[in-house]
Amino acid sequence: MSKKIVAIVGTYRKGKVTDSATSELLRGAESRGVETEKIYLIDKHIEFCTNCRMCTQQRDAGRRGVCIHDDEMESILEAVDGADGLVLASPANFYNITAVTRRFMERLIVYTYWPWQAKMGPEMRVKPPDKKAVTITATACPAWLGRILIRGPRQALKIAAATMGAEVQTTLYYGAAAQTPDATLSKTELEKAYKAGVRLADALG
Repeated sequence: MSKKIVAIVGTYRKGKVTDSATSELLRGAESRGVETEKIYLIDKHIEFCTNCRMCTQQRDAGRRGVCIHDDEMESILEAVDGADGLVLASPANFYNITAVTRRFMERLIVYTYWPWQAKMGPEMRVKPPDKKAVTITATACPAWLGRILIRGPRQALKIAAATMGAEVQTTLYYGAAAQTPDATLSKTELEKAYKAGVRLADALG
């Protein structure tokens, strides 16, 4: 059976820098015969996590607990759980991931076991990681400066990947991404994304 990669995209601008990098990465993976799926968070109905922690009390829930919300998050996570590889993509907005990506990320608490009497923080249900991942982010400032000053998106996406049981293999970081309203990626930048997709596909075995 062929491998599958699911991309979770938290940009508000379809077809622009972050989305284009994701598409090119998936194209690279497809060149290796891998099935791909792209999910735009802006197209999904996802409720805010209320921190009720009901999902975290279920000791024997398996890969993840059951959330109280009846929305499209369940179908997204079903796709995630059925994938061999993940792509998590979000541009930087105000020094971190976009709000729609944060909303998605907070709902990932279902992947933890955290009973009320626990004295420490949540325990990951999926360990060791059984998936590979690539993260993609973009900032308006030059990439070298963004890596120093705007670390939030990379860190958040890495945590999200780990929570879902994925080990980050590659991080794509694009700088100077908002010089014009219709900014696009250069040929070199697109090739970088394509090659990352090929490497991710090959890592899936």
